[in-house]
Amino acid sequence: MCNSATAPALAVPLLACLPAPAEAAGAATLPGLSLQPCRLKGVEVGARCGVLKRPLDPSKPDGVQIDLHVAVLPAVARNPKPDPVFFLAGGPGQSAIELAGTVQRITARLLNRRDIVLVDQRGTGDSAPLRCDDQAPTRSLRDSADPAQEAALLVRCRERLQKLPYGDLRQFTTPIAMADLEAVRKALGYGQINLMGGSYGTRAGLDYLRQFPQQVRRLVLDGVAPPDMVLPLSFSTDAQAALDALFGDCERNAACHAQYPALRSQWQQILASLPREVTLPQPMTGREEKVTLTRDMLTGVVRLPLYAPWLAAGLPLAVQEASEGRFAGLVGLGLGAAGGGRGLGIASGMHFSVVCAEDVPRMPLGTDKPGADFGDGQARMYQRACTDWPRGELPPAFYEIHPSTAPVLLLSGAFDPVTPPRHAARVAKALGPQAVHVVVPNSGHGVMAQGCMRDVVYRFINQDDAAKALADAPKDAGCTRLLPRPPALLPLQQAPATSPAASGAAS
Repeated sequence: MCNSATAPALAVPLLACLPAPAEAAGAATLPGLSLQPCRLKGVEVGARCGVLKRPLDPSKPDGVQIDLHVAVLPAVARNPKPDPVFFLAGGPGQSAIELAGTVQRITARLLNRRDIVLVDQRGTGDSAPLRCDDQAPTRSLRDSADPAQEAALLVRCRERLQKLPYGDLRQFTTPIAMADLEAVRKALGYGQINLMGGSYGTRAGLDYLRQFPQQVRRLVLDGVAPPDMVLPLSFSTDAQAALDALFGDCERNAACHAQYPALRSQWQQILASLPREVTLPQPMTGREEKVTLTRDMLTGVVRLPLYAPWLAAGLPLAVQEASEGRFAGLVGLGLGAAGGGRGLGIASGMHFSVVCAEDVPRMPLGTDKPGADFGDGQARMYQRACTDWPRGELPPAFYEIHPSTAPVLLLSGAFDPVTPPRHAARVAKALGPQAVHVVVPNSGHGVMAQGCMRDVVYRFINQDDAAKALADAPKDAGCTRLLPRPPALLPLQQAPATSPAASGAAS
């Protein structure tokens, strides 16, 4: 995800009312949570922020306490709706508050009548953060590409985190975090709430629905990562399907096939040539380095551009150049998708605390088979990383999905390489008649921010009639049916002088 279960760089991958805006200039004091005016990066409106104390270990309410950071974007209207929207971030390991600017843009229409609530899940942002800050962006590619060094860095990070006052890494599971979210709801005085989750945030949303079904008015799940997904196994299967789809689309598109007639065979030739020494520029310094490129490294970086079709459009050209010995474009495309060496804002300690407790122990039960090209490198990496990572306990019911009494909108990108439609389809069936699944064509990971999909989500949440909300969502999403896949990037000297549409719409 990340917004999905993307592994960190090491693995190279949304009741009583609050006071109206006129009263927001002062502090609002609520049981256990005092809100003060604050400004959030990328947010155009004033917010209110506060901290809620929560026990690190729920079984020891009087034990070590952690600070749970909360931000509220107050509804613009003077008479807001009583049901706010809580946004659940992805990763696992992303901070909801750090995504405030993006969330505001996605929820702009909802914000007119509803508060938007952002909670930094424990382990993320400033809520008892579990960050691994050992890697500098300027670190050499040779060191970053060394699995032994990467593993040693993670061990040192784990040991450092365990020395923190809140260093019991068993206490950072999804069910505990959703109990935190319920405590925030109560402290803010809300009744029923709406939830929007992206990627890992969908797993969190499903667990909140499991634990507190009567508190959910609407649930939007974008890029569904259910609790029984077994992330390290599904990574390979789903990335393989996305890459095969890209190659197939290029073969069927006249313009792409004319430019890249041997794309699939070139890719296989590249894989067969590995490991090999290549010269690559370090993304932050630009300094060229010699690196031994392995199959796991290459498939790891190729998987990341597949998240966004506009990035994947560069893969055919990058593969062609790599087949001629020039790997900078192919590797650079993946590193750019991963933040160009700056990372994806993932708290790695929280990421592994979740995956090591919730996914890795179930790998023997998984049914996904490794993709032919991507293999089991991700699974092996997580197995090694989780060998000594403390694992939280999970109730057996965590992995069960029962029929929902609240309307649920599930969204999928047709070409999503990490949470494709197959996962959402399974969840929608388990949730029953109160769930509707929408697949957005020619889209990757995360679709609720795309054009008209913001309005689809708005209408689903804003509609008072639950049955109508469910019935209208697929019809409203018809606005995406003509959405094209971005055309394959052409070499500069061959780029057409006319509009991009002239080259055909596939890559």
